[in-house]
Amino acid sequence: MAYAALKQRLAEGDIIVLDGATGTELERRGAPMDPAAWCGPATLENDHILTEIHSDYIRAGSDIITANTYAASRLMLKDAGLAERSEEIIERAVDAALKARAQSGRPEVVVAASLSHMVPMSAGTAVIDPAKIPSSAEISDAFHALVHTAKQAGAELIMLEMMYEPARVKLAVEAALSTGLPIFFGMSARRSKAGKVVSFHHFDDLPISDIASLIPKTGIDAAGLMHTGSEIIGTALEELKQHFSGPLMAYPDSGYFEMPGWRFVDIIPPHEYGVFARQWLASGVQLLGGCCGLGLPHIEEAVRAVEEFRKSRV
Repeated sequence: MAYAALKQRLAEGDIIVLDGATGTELERRGAPMDPAAWCGPATLENDHILTEIHSDYIRAGSDIITANTYAASRLMLKDAGLAERSEEIIERAVDAALKARAQSGRPEVVVAASLSHMVPMSAGTAVIDPAKIPSSAEISDAFHALVHTAKQAGAELIMLEMMYEPARVKLAVEAALSTGLPIFFGMSARRSKAGKVVSFHHFDDLPISDIASLIPKTGIDAAGLMHTGSEIIGTALEELKQHFSGPLMAYPDSGYFEMPGWRFVDIIPPHEYGVFARQWLASGVQLLGGCCGLGLPHIEEAVRAVEEFRKSRV
């Protein structure tokens, strides 16, 4: 299994290159985003583009590619009238990633499935619609269905993405653990009005420690910050270290979200991302990539930063 070799590399202190954005890269390449469900439904008509995206990241040097399942749960697809096609969308998203690996000549690349705790948002915003938050039972059922479908489709790793709301974090962790697959835990942060780095929670300024403390003592192979601005990842990682001693991950975004699309505004230039990447590597980060808004040039820069860092340690 590809993941066993990757885990050994982590244990030996090596650096792993993650991929860049998947959903926003679909949008950048012309795939329409659904008004109610964002990027999940795009898989149905654009899985060939997904394979191209994954292939590009593999060629650039990514060791892990993440299938387009971030917004593919029944929770997100319901308002789009596609809840009953969730399983198909998940399977096709994973298959698109598997095809890219098969065509790449790099069988060691790991295919991950994304599990977010995203729930319906108010139109034209990045804010959850409180009236549409499902019950805990419905959320749990949807999370379990997503990860087990992804596992059956061939995913080898569960990437918990954008963990920031305690109740839904617990449900996502429980679902991921139930698969028996390895898990990476990606939390998200923002800066409060007072300037403090806090959880990305929309309505409360929760300390990072409130989310980091929910990381189980066993079963999580790596943890870090994702869907977070590069300028605050370092501070958040220092707080995470107080709760997690395993391999650390940095996976920033750039721009901002307004349902149903990403606003590619003030995207961090690759060379500036590279400056941060080198700082993160020096601080002990072992997994480096990028998410929403960051694309192929950023991953190419990540690969350069990793190669330089490896040479500096020889």
